[in-house]
Amino acid sequence: MHPLISRYLDVRRHTLGLAEPLSPEDCAAQSMPDASPAKWHLAHTTWFFETFVLEAHESGFAPFEAAFRVLFNSYYNGVGARHPRPQRGLLTRPPLAEVLAYRADVDARMQRLLPTLVHDAALCALVELGLQHEQQHQELLVTDIKHLLSCNPMHPAYRPAQPVAVECAAAPPLVWHAWAGGLAEIGHAGGGFAFDNESPRHPVYLQPYALASRLVTNVEFAAFVDDGGYGQPAHWLAEGWDWRAAQGLEQPLYWQRDGSTWHEFTLAGLRPLQGAQPVVHLSYFEADAYARWAGARLPTEAEWEHAAAPVLAGMAASEAPGNLLHPRAAQGRGLEQLVGAAWQWTQSSYAPYPGFRAAEGAVGEYNGKFMVNQYVLRGSSCATPPGHARASYRNFFPATARWQFAGVRLAKDIG
Repeated sequence: MHPLISRYLDVRRHTLGLAEPLSPEDCAAQSMPDASPAKWHLAHTTWFFETFVLEAHESGFAPFEAAFRVLFNSYYNGVGARHPRPQRGLLTRPPLAEVLAYRADVDARMQRLLPTLVHDAALCALVELGLQHEQQHQELLVTDIKHLLSCNPMHPAYRPAQPVAVECAAAPPLVWHAWAGGLAEIGHAGGGFAFDNESPRHPVYLQPYALASRLVTNVEFAAFVDDGGYGQPAHWLAEGWDWRAAQGLEQPLYWQRDGSTWHEFTLAGLRPLQGAQPVVHLSYFEADAYARWAGARLPTEAEWEHAAAPVLAGMAASEAPGNLLHPRAAQGRGLEQLVGAAWQWTQSSYAPYPGFRAAEGAVGEYNGKFMVNQYVLRGSSCATPPGHARASYRNFFPATARWQFAGVRLAKDIG
């Protein structure tokens, strides 16, 4: 079997595996406008292959269901009309069984078509884009279902927690790793897949800087909370302070206080806060406020990539954790938790690299049109599929986004 066909089947099976613990009711609900029902993720990732691959290349193409072209279009204006994103949870029909039948039908047609496409480099690249797109939605499916289950006062678990050999009682001391700066290059260097927003590779000039060896932990962030950090405007950007006040926020998303003890809602249910584990589900505003309180700052995306690239280049894909229910504690004093723990906010606005050009056609809407009012996150999270991350990967969200596994790696100037 051609490697692309095998990969297609593996990715598609993995998505179904992520949905397997969910009931049809779980799959249909939408907890907020930024999240989508699991059923919608299952359908939209199928819509991608039907719309961009089968429609253009399948002999005698006919859609599985013509209405799905509108229902499961996310943001591709070039394709046509879309169902409003905040109303995806109102789509009680088609039922989950029909969505699963849609997946099975498209998979069968793709398996017939793919052997005829494997010698066409452009079409193989499009299929790989669809698979990378589906892996992004695998992560979103998990984070969206976590938000949904957190709204249930019974604190239901998505799955029982995986057994961990030994979880550290305390994180190793934070160590600062320094770089002299100077002229460097960032961006995709070629070889392997990358999204268009990771290119072109280009030079940047870095001032001397240092990065923390690990992510900020729950116990460290709890000290910020207990010190009144959410109530001290000196730590906050003006827009962040107004947002925090309007939302009445006093702690990270999913934290709950029971007397003097913090608990955290996780994909394995509600449990006592684990102090050594990385703090997650922070907005950019919260991450930035903590960094200021700690006498540090957030890294730029160029600093993060410059420091992380050599470490990740020496790490086998099998060494990178992923598909965990929660990030694990750091183990040592090296540059750790770059991937597989939590996305790491940077102070860099999401903008095009010099010379960036979006692809032609509807697939060109994938990244470029979102390059405004967003901040870049680097690395990957415990919910990111293994092998999906790389040093040049640029994730992005608005400054108020909290429902992703996003945390903090501190940086500081040196000299």
